[in-house]
Amino acid sequence: MATNKDLFAKAIKYLSGALPLLFIGPAVIHNAFMNQKNNWHYLVLAIGISLCFFGMYYLFIGLKTIMKSLFNY
Repeated sequence: MATNKDLFAKAIKYLSGALPLLFIGPAVIHNAFMNQKNNWHYLVLAIGISLCFFGMYYLFIGLKTIMKSLFNY
């Protein structure tokens, strides 16, 4: 059972893109809740939630691509 190395490298790129988003997203959300008196509170909160969403999306796509590269389905 051989591994598709090109597809595996693509999956690693997805996972390396997801890792910073998974740390930056909650930090931005925390910053939004710390500055609730600011007018930009809802915009910063929406940006933080979208960063978390995209981090989870890239994580899912990366893991799915790793499974595809390892098991050739």
